[in-house]
Amino acid sequence: MFGRKKAADDEAPTAVKEEPSRPGAKNRPTPKRRDQEAARKRPLVPSDRKAATKEDRAKARDERMKQREAMMRGDERALPPRDRGPVKRYMRDMVDRRWNLGEFLLPFMVIVLALSFIQQPWARTTVYYVVYFLVVIAVVDSYLLWRRIKKGVQERFHEPPPRGSAMYAIMRSFQMRRSRIPRPGINRGGTPR
Repeated sequence: MFGRKKAADDEAPTAVKEEPSRPGAKNRPTPKRRDQEAARKRPLVPSDRKAATKEDRAKARDERMKQREAMMRGDERALPPRDRGPVKRYMRDMVDRRWNLGEFLLPFMVIVLALSFIQQPWARTTVYYVVYFLVVIAVVDSYLLWRRIKKGVQERFHEPPPRGSAMYAIMRSFQMRRSRIPRPGINRGGTPR
């Protein structure tokens, strides 16, 4: 009664004739705007929050790992603002090129800590004097290092070191060489870049 004609159902759809591709042409129909917008739409709140959270954490972890690897290499673009620039690189090189008493202070303090458990008066007195002697020597060494760095920055860059540079250099000198970030880019006794 109101149905379709059976002859129309039996016919196979005709194949669309392919036109040869033209060089320099797009060779495809322009997509509809509503189709493109629909493909770009994303919900404000994902349907599976746990999976979205896991994915965000994984992306953030990958980003942090990439930045850390670049920092370890000393890549200038990946360094935080406090480590960027030729002045800071020169200061790091000046610290890394010499033996610093501060870098041996931490391992020595472990030995001092072990000695402090001995309940003999001679051990306590020895620990007391040795610790204060090392701290005083480390402070003097840091002061001399800073004077040398400040003079080198003045000569090389014709400007005073930026604010906070003294603490930057001294804290680096108190770290063990293997734990410094960015990694030392110069051997001991080498000339700064």
